[in-house]
Amino acid sequence: MQFLSRRSSSEARAPAEERFTITATVEQVLLLASLFWLLAANRLFFSAALRERSLTDPSAWGFAAALALLLLALHFLLLGLVVNRWTVKPVLALLIVGTAFASFYMQSFGVYLDPSMLRNVLKSDVAEARELLSWPLALHLLLYAGLPLLLLSRLRIRTRPLIKSALWRLGWMALAAAVAVGAMLSVFQPFASMMRNHKEVRYLMTPANYLWSLAAVGAAEAKGAAAPRQPLGLDAQPGASWVTHSKPRLVVLVVGETARAANWGLNGYARQTTPELAALPAVINFPQVTSCGTNTETSLPCMFAPIGRRDYDEARIRGSESLLHLLTRAGVGVHWRDNQSGCKGVCDGLSQDNVIELNPPGLCADGRCMDEGLLLGLEQRLAEAKGTQLLVLHQLGNHGPSYFRRYPPAFARFQPACQSDELRNCSREEVVNAYDNALLYTDHLLAQLIQRLQAKATEVDTAVVYVSDHGESLGEANLFLHGMPYAIAPAVQTQVPMVMWFSPGWQLAGGLDADCLRKRAAQPLTHDHLFHSLMGLLDVRSAVYAPDYDLTRGCLRQPS
Repeated sequence: MQFLSRRSSSEARAPAEERFTITATVEQVLLLASLFWLLAANRLFFSAALRERSLTDPSAWGFAAALALLLLALHFLLLGLVVNRWTVKPVLALLIVGTAFASFYMQSFGVYLDPSMLRNVLKSDVAEARELLSWPLALHLLLYAGLPLLLLSRLRIRTRPLIKSALWRLGWMALAAAVAVGAMLSVFQPFASMMRNHKEVRYLMTPANYLWSLAAVGAAEAKGAAAPRQPLGLDAQPGASWVTHSKPRLVVLVVGETARAANWGLNGYARQTTPELAALPAVINFPQVTSCGTNTETSLPCMFAPIGRRDYDEARIRGSESLLHLLTRAGVGVHWRDNQSGCKGVCDGLSQDNVIELNPPGLCADGRCMDEGLLLGLEQRLAEAKGTQLLVLHQLGNHGPSYFRRYPPAFARFQPACQSDELRNCSREEVVNAYDNALLYTDHLLAQLIQRLQAKATEVDTAVVYVSDHGESLGEANLFLHGMPYAIAPAVQTQVPMVMWFSPGWQLAGGLDADCLRKRAAQPLTHDHLFHSLMGLLDVRSAVYAPDYDLTRGCLRQPS
């Protein structure tokens, strides 16, 4: 590698960009890029790898040096397999920008870029993405992408004859492979133990982490797109109560967003974040519910799948119809209303609408709507209700990091509240205050829903089921937001609130013993119970029904 700096008279007259040009071979450029990422983007990887080692122990330094050589050689090998002298600059430009984004969000929120997280990122909408943009991100991009891109723009690739170039590439690749193997063998026992006991650490190796995850998600999406969804519950039939029930029935399922059980007032939280629900004696609270995932992309399909978390199979879940398709097949009138980034395939092909498109007056701005828009037209739906129906309302809820945007000013009761999309600019108290204010608004939404259903209790038998899709970290252990790998996710990301409410007519006509259900609510439960409990409530029969996961089973005076 060299700077072109010869001061000939002709060169002196050359444009400035030609006089400040760097020449290097492809292999030299790849080595420098790998070294740059090793030093600039892998602080979290080394922190996690050395967490249980003392820096005063010489073996810790040897382990760190071996990991550094391994990471350096690994990235060189990955790049060497896909670039040549024509593609090296555009490929590196993309990776420089991608790695700068990745390192910023990993360091800011403590996220791991595994396939689940990458799928969640790729399925985010414009409004979500906009809230994650900030001035600290711009500064990070300027330093870790802008400067390297400027250097890359001054680069001129030194060419060789084709055969000679191929031999040089093979030699460099062989050397990198030897270094990788040697480094791994030198620390094989501790390295193997780390990979076996802390598999998530591999998703901190940047940029290999997001490149691998992107490839995994792309392959899975391509495979799923090539095959139609497998039908679910072809034998689904309405139960006996469909004949004996005299009034229309409506179950409203509210799918919460990013609400965590630890801050739920009904669960005994130090603050009363659910005052309106607490004032409704018929509400049944479920204080020990575990989610299926730590992000919406995982949890939402899982919640509507018969196998759930207990026998989790992502490919099977994504490749199959959902509970909503099964219920529709049995004759239930199903409608999905969304106030977030879609149903993740759960409602594909079924009746659905979106709050932002409905544009309720005074509730929408900047591509987002307040959750009260979910209740638009509820009275008309009740007036026109026939047969058995399920209405699913998908909240924006406590979606971060912009908790302060999730509630109207009237619910800003806990102060001071964080008013920034960059949570690290706020104290933890301010972050929690904003988060709890958003929970107050969810409490209000659910109470309003129940009160409107109560007003029509003589005409329609109704029920409400609320459960959040996953929880949230609010700075504990220096973690923010959600999406941690499930195996190591903190409880605040997997423990979620859940409540149920039934109109008097529903309890009477359906033979539901509310006291029995309250006793069951005290037991540890999971998202796995939702699928089969809704089948029980709606009295739909199918071979996929698992009675042990139906919370209403044993609490009905007549079998469902």
